[in-house]
Amino acid sequence: MSQINTEAEDIEIIAGGEFERTPVPQSKLKSWKSFLGMYAGEHAAGTEFMIGPLFLTAGVSAFDLIIGLLIGNLLAVLCWRYLTAEIAVKNRLTLYFQLEKICGKNLVTGYNLANGILFCFLAGSMITVSATAVGIPFDMPMPKLSDTLPNGATWVIIVVIIGAVISLIAARGYDTVSKAANWMSPIIVLAFLACGIVALNQLGVSSFSQFWDIWGAGRDPFPGQIKYTFWHVVIWSWFANAAMHIGMSDLSVFRFAKKASSGWTTAAGMYVGHYMAWIAACLLYAVYLNSPEAQAFLSNGEAPPVAPGPLAYNAIGVFGIIAVVLAGWTTANPTIYRAGLAFQAVLPKLSTAKVTILAGAIATIAGLFPAFAMKLLGFVALYGFILAPFGAVIVFEHFFHKQAGIVKNYAEVANIQFNKSVLWAWAISFGLFYFISVQFDVFLSFVTLPAWLLCGVLFLVFSKKFQKKH
Repeated sequence: MSQINTEAEDIEIIAGGEFERTPVPQSKLKSWKSFLGMYAGEHAAGTEFMIGPLFLTAGVSAFDLIIGLLIGNLLAVLCWRYLTAEIAVKNRLTLYFQLEKICGKNLVTGYNLANGILFCFLAGSMITVSATAVGIPFDMPMPKLSDTLPNGATWVIIVVIIGAVISLIAARGYDTVSKAANWMSPIIVLAFLACGIVALNQLGVSSFSQFWDIWGAGRDPFPGQIKYTFWHVVIWSWFANAAMHIGMSDLSVFRFAKKASSGWTTAAGMYVGHYMAWIAACLLYAVYLNSPEAQAFLSNGEAPPVAPGPLAYNAIGVFGIIAVVLAGWTTANPTIYRAGLAFQAVLPKLSTAKVTILAGAIATIAGLFPAFAMKLLGFVALYGFILAPFGAVIVFEHFFHKQAGIVKNYAEVANIQFNKSVLWAWAISFGLFYFISVQFDVFLSFVTLPAWLLCGVLFLVFSKKFQKKH
């Protein structure tokens, strides 16, 4: 595992600072083993400690969760393999440079701003996760599912300290960030596995039928939560990383792959992190729901809190506290770094360290508000819905530019700074399907794929007209 992690670290260091505006040369390409360790570690992290329990609060059944996650994660892997990795090895460019060639520099700047802000909110939710573990020795009241504002001075102090430490480390550069992540990842995976085994023992599970009965035929969702069906689980897990696969963010990673078949390595992340880890975290919450404290909340018509720190501590003691802190860290740290890079495109005169500190400050402020973590299922759905359609522009141009009769990389060829075809395609698809989601109470992940498809088609149509006119 050490060699895999070392090679993955090399990829991430390079991805953070070299070949940003040129194709990756053959001498720098990596084998599939490099990506295996990286994806297994990246997707068994802080978000998993929150997402697993949140599925239980949504009242999922055993079939919906176990089979739904199998299918949804497979669909995500297929997108990485046949869209992201396929395009990445053909062009070997970062997402940002590829978009700049198509959209123009000014439009990509707007994309970077949106991307950076969303990254900060995600990092903030992971600071919240780590804070629930650090707060245990201080007997800190844990945030409830319905909490929006900070619940006390202790919470504020802990979040600010965690945010400051993570931001300072992220500001040291991706070398430091990736070394920390690769060192912590095996510990976190082991902790998830241990938590799942201990939780099964605490629940008295000794057969598969008893394991299945933990969720049974499902239950009513907790107050303030929506009911998740089989299709909610499939579609949400498919698009939980929509920005990375159909949104093409991972072009920046797979441009280092020797072959597109390296895209299959994302299965390590999906089935170690988004399957085993989600279910293990869900089992931790199932144990808590049997406690007198949780039953008291339920009897009063309130949703019991989802606090990863106490859940893991109840299962594996101090190791659980350490694992939750590290898990939140390994997600927040690179996320703040990536947000800093996105902001640097908007504020090019500031150094990488300064924009990373700025991103860390925004993330820390977001971490003070538990709502970002407690509503993580909804936030992740919104994140993918906003950013994924930009990936459709890359996909549809790559596969259909000849059939549509349009010039590839038009902004670069025509030397324009702002491609209106891209903006109008995104704005119409986003506006239409967001309106449908709000007006008719449609789960946002259900309209992510239609919005992505419409954006791609509109881009081809508008490009055809716009390029003829000019």
